[in-house]
Amino acid sequence: MYGCVRPICCPPQYCVRDFYTTRTVPVIHPVVTINRQNIVDVPQHFIQQTTRNVTVDQGFQGQGFPGQGFMGQGFQGQGFTNRLFF
Repeated sequence: MYGCVRPICCPPQYCVRDFYTTRTVPVIHPVVTINRQNIVDVPQHFIQQTTRNVTVDQGFQGQGFPGQGFMGQGFQGQGFTNRLFF
């Protein structure tokens, strides 16, 4: 019985060769553009000019006192005694 030997069958081995093919898939990225108008307050200056006519009563000149009055003794450029300032 040496001539009839039963063969041994092993499970098959697989050799897989992978190939890749590209396929495009659309990916949508929405972009929203916002136009903003920002309002900034900026002061604008206006000058309103007025003119006033003022009458000043000189009153008594104060003569005789040193350093006082328009023509008094010791006149040192001090002017009138009854001057009105604004």
